[in-house]
Amino acid sequence: MVCVHAHPDDEALFTAGVQAHYGRQGVRQVLITCTTGGLGFDAEGRSSIDQAHDAEIVTATRAEELSRSCEILGIDRVEQLGYDDSGMAGWKSNLAETAFVNQSVDEVSAKIAKILEEERPQVVVTYGSDGFYGHPDHIQTHLATMAAVEKSPWVQRVYFVAFSESTLKRCIEKGEAGMSLPDWLRLGLVQGVQDELMETSVDCSDVVELKHRALRSHASQSDNDDLVALPKEVFVEWFGTETYLRGYDTTGSPLPETDLFAGVVAH
Repeated sequence: MVCVHAHPDDEALFTAGVQAHYGRQGVRQVLITCTTGGLGFDAEGRSSIDQAHDAEIVTATRAEELSRSCEILGIDRVEQLGYDDSGMAGWKSNLAETAFVNQSVDEVSAKIAKILEEERPQVVVTYGSDGFYGHPDHIQTHLATMAAVEKSPWVQRVYFVAFSESTLKRCIEKGEAGMSLPDWLRLGLVQGVQDELMETSVDCSDVVELKHRALRSHASQSDNDDLVALPKEVFVEWFGTETYLRGYDTTGSPLPETDLFAGVVAH
C-alpha cells in the first residue's frame, strides 16, 4: 500500500490507522510526502507570518517528526519529494514560484510513478479532487497521484480520505463546546459524506494508540494539540475507524466494504 500525502503530519491525521493496521498484517507500507511542510508552526508555536519564523528550521524539525511518526506506525519506506509548502488557500505564499501548487503535475506525477513502479502496490491512498478541505497542496497531490496511477499497471484501487457527516458533526459539537479545533474543522472547510453513502470503513481500533502516538510525534504542529489531548474514549470514537471513498478500482469488488484489500489480487 502506498499513501501519498502533501505534508508531514497528514499521514498521522488521515491514514495512520490503516497504515499501522495493515502493516501488522504484513502488508508493505510506503509513504510519499510531497512537501517539506516548511510553512507550518515552528518549535515556538510561531506561524509563517511571524518575522521570526524560519522555514528551513521548520523543514528540518518536521522531517525529524515525520521520521518518528513513521517509525511508530511501522512504515517500511518514506519518500519526501521536497517541494515547498504552498500554505493554505488564499495565502500569498500560493503565488511563490517554488510553491508546490505551481509545479508541473507531469513532473510530480513522474516522481510518484517511479515509486509506484518500484513498489508495485495494489492499493494507493490519497485525497479526493477537493483535497479533502480545499488545501492547494492536497489538490495538487490528488492530481499528481491520479496521473501517476494512470501510468501504473499494478494499482488495483485508489482510496480518498473522507469523514462521515456524523463524525464531522461530533467534531464540530466539541468545538462549539469550547474545544479548539484545527482550522480545517473549525472553519467548516470539510464537507462530510452522508453516512449512508460512505462506502469504505476500516476498523483500526487495534492500532488507535499508535495513531495517537504518531499524531503526538508532530509536536511542533500546535494546531493538533487539542486532538492529541482528547480523552482516550473520544479519540477512539473519532479515529478508531477510518473512512474512505473508493476513487479507482479494477477488481469489481462490491461496496460497501470494511477492507481496502477485499478482492485484490496478489501480483
